[in-house]
Amino acid sequence: MIRIGVTSVFVDDQAKAEGFYIDTLGFVLKDKVPLGAYDWVTVVSPADVNGTQLLLEPDQHPAAKAYKTALYAEGIPVMSLAVDDVEEEHRRLEILGVRFQQPPTVMGPVVTAVLDDTCGNLLQLVAPVKP
Repeated sequence: MIRIGVTSVFVDDQAKAEGFYIDTLGFVLKDKVPLGAYDWVTVVSPADVNGTQLLLEPDQHPAAKAYKTALYAEGIPVMSLAVDDVEEEHRRLEILGVRFQQPPTVMGPVVTAVLDDTCGNLLQLVAPVKP
């Protein structure tokens, strides 16, 4: 059986990303290993600390920068994050100063919102529409 162990998001500043993903979004630090100029930094959901790790990967490679810049310019989120209630998370994150590109919006069977992670990416929050 194949499972996703680690996936990554390219970030322009690992320290800033670590703060945002942990202090603002609520992830917890899984690993932080110094590797020269950068670190191997992964975060996980506190609901599943042994689940999929998100690597906060430096965007130093030209291809990574081009990919990230193009997605951001087109308004395309780099990933979707599942939440129980998009409207509730939107309110909580706005209080913390998070900038949203798209407020909670019903899109068929789901509600989505798109936020800026402060590190060059757009992230989508998604939850089923409440009955």
